[in-house]
Amino acid sequence: MQNMNFEAAMERLEKITADLSREGITLEESLTLYEEGVALARICNQCLEDTERKIKTLQISASGEVEERDFSENN
Repeated sequence: MQNMNFEAAMERLEKITADLSREGITLEESLTLYEEGVALARICNQCLEDTERKIKTLQISASGEVEERDFSENN
């Protein structure tokens, strides 16, 4: 599961959400799906954090020069 990309993890999370909403699901099935969902949410979060670190933004400094900064410096 660790090699899963963001889109695949989100798709699986959507399926888990739908499965948890259906009637007739057992407590054991619910718990198994919940645990998988938590693991997938962590993967998604890590993907987003990794991407955020890669994003650079360009800003104009007070002196009028263009500066490159990490995304996180702007928030």
